[in-house]
This record gives sequence, structure tokens and C-alpha cells, in this order.
Amino acid sequence: MTLPSNAPRSLTRSAAPKALNLELVGSIVRLQIQVSSLKQGERPRSWYDPGPIQSLKALRIDSGGVHGIADLTGDEISDVHHRDHPTTKFRGENGISLGFTSHYQRMRNRFGAHLSDGVAGENILVNTDRIIADEDLLNGVVIITRHGPVSLGSAEIAKPCVEFSKFCGGYEPDQLADSTITETLQFLFDGTRGFYVRYDQEVPRQSQVSVGDFVYRRLNAVS
Repeated sequence: MTLPSNAPRSLTRSAAPKALNLELVGSIVRLQIQVSSLKQGERPRSWYDPGPIQSLKALRIDSGGVHGIADLTGDEISDVHHRDHPTTKFRGENGISLGFTSHYQRMRNRFGAHLSDGVAGENILVNTDRIIADEDLLNGVVIITRHGPVSLGSAEIAKPCVEFSKFCGGYEPDQLADSTITETLQFLFDGTRGFYVRYDQEVPRQSQVSVGDFVYRRLNAVS
């Protein structure tokens, strides 16, 4: 594996043996949290509102999900999917979400320019030209940070919702879903919408990731 010339020294030093089992996916270009639910209203007249998405330079990750780190104060702001959020939407598998810029380009090609990077609400957005399938993330990912590697377990597809599918299609908030939305759900289902990953319990209780950190996928399962 060829390491980027600006890869953190921690990768070439303490993480060097593990690096033989890793393949570079790309660097983190956006980190964000959802401070409240993006789904509004009641079905069948519900809609998607990206307004509660907050972009940040760093996140703290633990077994319950992610906290944003306020750029100016350093205060923690919980994502609505974090286990400890007062109105949590945590289900066990959805505490940490991962997306890719290549998937956004695929969505823009189909739906239009309003599918800007990050609008789907994933916590970690990785810059890459390749389309990432769930089998590519079967063995999880490792984020190389200036504090050391952060291990995230095997990924599963973040199933798209009707509300986001209506947003993709430019539907009005009270417009009912139809067969076109069914087709959109099918298009987004294969991981285009993103993935959920779990925090590896073998690493420290809490880890920090920042914009610019490198994301690698594991080529083989950890023995």
C-alpha cells in the first residue's frame, strides 16, 4: 500500500504493521452532526429538512455515536442519533454514519444540483472517485488521525427513507409518495445513501477525528 505523502506520522510509526492490511479510500472533507431530526411532519405528508445539519471541523466518537466539537468553544454537541441524546434516534447500529463524495456525484447526475455534498446528513464524508459497495467495507475502516488510528467495525447500508427520496425528487412537503419514489428508494438502497459503522470496542473509549484525516478500508478481517 502506498501512503499519502502527508499521511500522519502515527501511521508510519505505531500503525505501520496494520497498514499492510489497509487500502486508502480517501480523506475526510466534511464532518457534521444532526442536532435534531431531519424528517418533519407525519406520514404520508412528511418531508425532509436538512436545516438541522451542522458542519464542524472535528467529532468525538464513542460506542454511543458521535458528538460534534464546536469550532470556537470546543463544547460537545450530541448528534440526534447518539445514544445519550435527550430525543435520541439511536437504534444500536446507526450511531455513526459514513458517506462518499462519489456517491453524491451519482445522486446529482440523477436528481440535480440540490444534492450537495453532506445534504444526506452522514457524520463523516470521504473524498473519493470510486463507488463504494457494502462488500468493500465488510471488514470495517480505519481512520488515521494525529492522535492515532480509529477503528470502525463492519459497515451496513443506511437504508434510505421516503422523506429523503422525496427531497431527491424535488417533491413538495405535502406531496404524496408515488411509483417514482419507489424507484428512487431502489436507486439509493445499495449504499448510495451511505453506511452505518460501529465503533471498535478494542480502541480507547473515545476518539477524535478531524477534517483532513485519512480513511482506509480493511482488506481482511482482524484476527
